[in-house]
Amino acid sequence: MAEESVAKDSVTKVVTAHAPVVGRPFALVQERPGQQTAAGERAADDTTTVRTGAPVARELPDDPELRAYVHDYFAMTDALPFPSVVLDPGWGVAHANPAYDALFGGVGPHPTAMPGHNFLRFVLFHPDAASVLAEHETAWCLPMLAQFAEAFADDESAPGLRDIRQEIADDPIMDAAFRLGLPHWVRAVGDAAVHHDGAVRHVRHPDPERGRTSCRLVSESPRTLREFGLRRLTLVLRETEPAAPRRGRAHLSVVPTR
Repeated sequence: MAEESVAKDSVTKVVTAHAPVVGRPFALVQERPGQQTAAGERAADDTTTVRTGAPVARELPDDPELRAYVHDYFAMTDALPFPSVVLDPGWGVAHANPAYDALFGGVGPHPTAMPGHNFLRFVLFHPDAASVLAEHETAWCLPMLAQFAEAFADDESAPGLRDIRQEIADDPIMDAAFRLGLPHWVRAVGDAAVHHDGAVRHVRHPDPERGRTSCRLVSESPRTLREFGLRRLTLVLRETEPAAPRRGRAHLSVVPTR
């Protein structure tokens, strides 16, 4: 998802719910009253937010039934007790439920890598990502880099993916991991490097009653949702686990030191 900034002019509010946007790709976000937007604003009422520049495969057609389906799908997502997020092809957040907001509610501000704006950028570039995503390098960073590498190889011209690749190149640690460490890791791990549905990961929930816990990743894309280039990722939280030491981001172990 192309995200040059999270300034106010990077998000277009459409008061008419589910109004189509013609002539440009987008990620559709159905906001809840009072929800904070990616631009840092508060939505006063139930609106549809359209983020321009995202590499979504198709525009939302002017079809009341299809628009109603997306609305109902987002409502269903909101009802889940587990963190769940609808993503576009560039990992831009089309919709996130309250449980997702709660999981990442404690992270600090960042101009381009907020978890409610782009999940891949958050994992790769936000300094607080490792505080929520346990075993950040091996369980989150490298697997998502592998998914990105596959998507970028399929379509290097996609604006959102191209922008993320440039951001990786601009980060010496991440670029070394992408160019040097990732190929070796993918060969060692095999298909599991890219296909994450059903994988078990660990998170540190800000709710002290949950704390460090494991979660199963459930990735799905019903046919109608897939027509819009969208997919949903749900983190099915499990029981709380004992705390484990955290590794800083000063050096990724997959990157050769010599």
